[in-house]
Amino acid sequence: MLLTRLIIKKWGNNLGVRLPATIASEAHLHAGQEVRLSVEHGRIIVEPVSIIANLTLADRLNLFDPALHGGEVMAAEQVGAELWRCQWAGCQIR
Repeated sequence: MLLTRLIIKKWGNNLGVRLPATIASEAHLHAGQEVRLSVEHGRIIVEPVSIIANLTLADRLNLFDPALHGGEVMAAEQVGAELWRCQWAGCQIR
C-alpha cells in the first residue's frame, strides 16, 4: 500500500488535491478518466467509472485484443457438432 500526505488547496470555489503519479499509477487512474466520488464513514473514496458496463456485446468484442488476452475471440466457423439454444425466456432466437 502506498501512503503519502497531501495539502488540500483552494481551487476556485472548491477544494482539491493533486494525485502523485505513483498513487495514480497504483490505482490505475489517468488524466481525463471519469471517476466517482463518495464519502463513507468520513473517508473520501475515488473509484473509476466503468465504461464496460455500458457497452454492447459488439462494442466489447471490438475492444478485444487477442495479443493481450491470449488468443482469438472464437473460431470463424463450427469445428465440431456445436449447437446453441437460448434458454432465456425472452430470447428471440430459437
